[in-house]
Parts: sequence; C-alpha cells; structure tokens
Amino acid sequence: MNYPGKELENFDKAIFWRAYIYHQIKKFIKENVLEVGAGIGSFTKNYQNNIKHATLTEIDSKNYNILKKKFKKKKYLILNRTTKKIKKKFDTIMYLNVLEHIRDDKKELKIALSKLKKNGYLIILVPAHNNLYSKFDKAVGHFRRYEISFFHSLKFNNAKVIKCHFLDAIGYFLYFLNKLFFKKETYPSYFKIFVWDRIFTPISIFLDVILLKKFGKNILYVLKKTK
Repeated sequence: MNYPGKELENFDKAIFWRAYIYHQIKKFIKENVLEVGAGIGSFTKNYQNNIKHATLTEIDSKNYNILKKKFKKKKYLILNRTTKKIKKKFDTIMYLNVLEHIRDDKKELKIALSKLKKNGYLIILVPAHNNLYSKFDKAVGHFRRYEISFFHSLKFNNAKVIKCHFLDAIGYFLYFLNKLFFKKETYPSYFKIFVWDRIFTPISIFLDVILLKKFGKNILYVLKKTK
C-alpha cells in the first residue's frame, strides 16, 4: 500500500512540535520499542539516541526503504508488515498519527495490547475533532479524526489509562481557519507548517498548561498494561 508522501516531507520540518510530543511521552518510552507506521522516521529521530532496540513498521514501500537507509547504522529492525504479523512483545508500542489510517481501530488496539509486555506502555497520538475533517485528511488516508469520548469509552481489563487529553490549543483554530479559507488546498505548504511550528506551537505549549489540556487539535492517549 502506498500513501502520499508530501505531507511527511513537510511535517518532517516541524521540530518544535515533535520535541513537544517527545517531552510528553519520553518517560513511557522504555527498552524495546515498536513504532507502528514510522513514516520516514521523523519522530524516531527524537528518541533514537536513548533506545538501543527498536522495531519500526511501515507498509508504504517508499517510506519503508527510506527508513532502512536512514537507520542503517542503528541496526533497528525495519518491517514492512502489520502489527498482528509481529511475533515478539515490547515494552512500548507507539501509534503517532497512525491510528486514524487504520479502518478497524478498536481491533488494532486489542492487537497492540496483546503485543505489550506487562507494565508496558501503549502511546497513541491522533488528530482530534471530526468537524475539522478536511481534504487533507481524506488525501492522506485518514478514516476519521477523533473525539475524546472515543477514548473515554474504551474499556480494557488488562490496562489502565495514564494519559487522555488534548494538545495544541492554537492548532485547532489554525486548522479550522485553514479549512474555511483555503478550501481548495489539499496539503499545507511548508511555510504554513513552519509558522505553526516555530511561532504558534510555543504559544500552544503555554495555553495547553493554562487550559489544563482540555482543548486542542490532537489527542494524546497512554495506556499501561497491568497483566
């Protein structure tokens, strides 16, 4: 399967945003990591110096080859397969802007939990609010954006919720205005991403604290497997 790659190249430059996300989840990234749908390794770069053993999956053939070249020296295991076909278990499994690409998301979550070791962490970052669904979401293969009620409704007898909140308060308004005034645009330009990342992300970091992370463009959800 192939996904459009332009958005990955542009968002690869969003260094402030990735650093912010990494700060939110770094204490949950332990030992043996599985990053599902690693793309071109944009986020992997944030934790690569702290993790010796990582498995990166990517079903897009072009991105898969990019990952193999980019992390050749790290000797990470790069796989062109879905989660259910992986036999081993992990201390941390991450879906960073990936779950929205998977049609049966609830089934995927159950599979992911089955691949986690006890006391392991499942980390999920997804785009929030279906009312923001746009041409961009459709073009890059998003089946949906998420309401936080979806995560509140999930019940697992072998895991507990560690985090479930919004991020990027300013980003919500920027995305809404972009959808409203740039209806013909599919992919945001590098310039827009640069402005959002360098100027508005620092403001969002401050506002997210003030608003207690109760509003934003993305949802961060972290589970800890208990048995």
